[in-house]
Amino acid sequence: MSEAAHPSSGSTAATSSKSSELELIEQLKEQLTGPLFAAVSDQFSHLQNSVVSYQNKLQYAELKIRVLEERLRLVRIAKYGPGSEKLSDAQLELLELEPGVSSAEVQAESERPAVEPSSRTKRQHPGRQELPATLPRVERILKCTPEQCVCQGCGKETVVIGYEESSQLDVEPAQYFVVVSKREKRACKSCEEQGVVSAPLSARIIEKCLVSDQIVIDTVVSKYCDHQPLYRQSRMLERDSGVELSRATLDGWVLKVGELLIPMALAMRQELLRGTYIQADETPVDVQMHDGRGKNHQAYLWQYSRPGGTVVFDFRLGRGRDGPKQFLGKFEGLLQTDGYAAYDQIGGPKIVHACCWSHAERYFSEAVKLSPQDPVARAIVAQIDELFAIDAEARSQRLSLEARDVLRQQQSRPLLDEIRKQIEAARSGALPGGALAKACNYTLTLWNKLMRFLEYPELELSNNLAENSMRPVALGRRNWIHIGSAQAGPKIAAILSVVESCRRLKFPVRDYLAAVLPGLADCPIQRLPELSPAAMVTQTCRV
Repeated sequence: MSEAAHPSSGSTAATSSKSSELELIEQLKEQLTGPLFAAVSDQFSHLQNSVVSYQNKLQYAELKIRVLEERLRLVRIAKYGPGSEKLSDAQLELLELEPGVSSAEVQAESERPAVEPSSRTKRQHPGRQELPATLPRVERILKCTPEQCVCQGCGKETVVIGYEESSQLDVEPAQYFVVVSKREKRACKSCEEQGVVSAPLSARIIEKCLVSDQIVIDTVVSKYCDHQPLYRQSRMLERDSGVELSRATLDGWVLKVGELLIPMALAMRQELLRGTYIQADETPVDVQMHDGRGKNHQAYLWQYSRPGGTVVFDFRLGRGRDGPKQFLGKFEGLLQTDGYAAYDQIGGPKIVHACCWSHAERYFSEAVKLSPQDPVARAIVAQIDELFAIDAEARSQRLSLEARDVLRQQQSRPLLDEIRKQIEAARSGALPGGALAKACNYTLTLWNKLMRFLEYPELELSNNLAENSMRPVALGRRNWIHIGSAQAGPKIAAILSVVESCRRLKFPVRDYLAAVLPGLADCPIQRLPELSPAAMVTQTCRV
């Protein structure tokens, strides 16, 4: 039995050790003279203090080593991919020493042991996927061969009694052509003083542009929906059409579209602020500053949205409080964030701050990755998963907000009490500075904001929808790398606002841009709310 198992045995040993020290001191006191005993006693006290000091340093070093080992494992897990948490520290160390290892090799190494046969029943195949009924159909009739048209029995000609049908999705490669617009000119031969009149030109996105509106729109969509950088699009255009257009020309098109959409983004912002619920998040993006340093500046795109509704991006050169403070103004509804301090002390006096359970779970999941056998962290993650399962059940049953609130009060509230008890117990025994301690401190610090969903039925458990809106930016950064200038930032933010709003509202972005952009420069500001993506979706539904 260890002393940890029997604390009384440890205290008995400490008491006997103390008594033996006192006996030794008494013996020395009897055998040594006064001055000599004082010198020996001082030296003995000094040695005792040194031993205590070394014990404290050793304990601190052991704690520090454990924290650093956690951080090292976290770095290795991030480096070698999602399969690496299946590996031991020794295997990760070997992979660290291997210079040419790939993520595929790590995945294969992590899954080397034979997989036990699954006890789950195999899901039934859903069957052949149906092609969308909205796509146009082109029928092609395949006729029988001449031999099949004659009966093999009597030699008479056979007749068609029906068809066997099969459907495949097909595509025609993009075909570039030149549209020659001839404007009719008219004049009166009898009244020459009346002059000549010409047919009016239709509104265009960019006047006197060499390409049509459709190519300008395709360039914007390819960059901000498909993440194709402009230099790549320039080469593709030259390859497929034979027309050589520089990247700077395409960049001019994009910036012009962004400039036209800035007033629309402002109208979308007002639409968002008139609501009662906003989710916010931010992500870094590099910006070329052209200041001679040769380095990019790390700016930020702040995203504000309503679940299932409008999304608005706001470009800022920094991550300070000024960004959300200026954007939100006197907003007094629900603001759901990840707990970043910049969102505090903003908005109107009645604003309600809420936080995200996905972020809390992420911290505990990180602790599980670092210590897969830790039963405490695994239990907390399982309980938070149950919390999300309750809301998932409400979605599957298509419950109203009122019905979902009843379900939350019945099932989520008692579960939250249990989660808090587990986290408080885990924090008391967690390694200071470790992943589990950080997860506990984060969750308990924001506990009141995490509980808001029990008070407001419309509030979601997490702001994952806001994070999903940031993913196109993250994918784009890997392709177009940076924003060309600080002046271009608000224009890019306006394009992203429209593109992401159309995606979330399931409105074709090409159709929206083609309907709104031509003539948008001359559109009165009062009409802009009628042309926002949300308004267009509403008009389409009415029709």
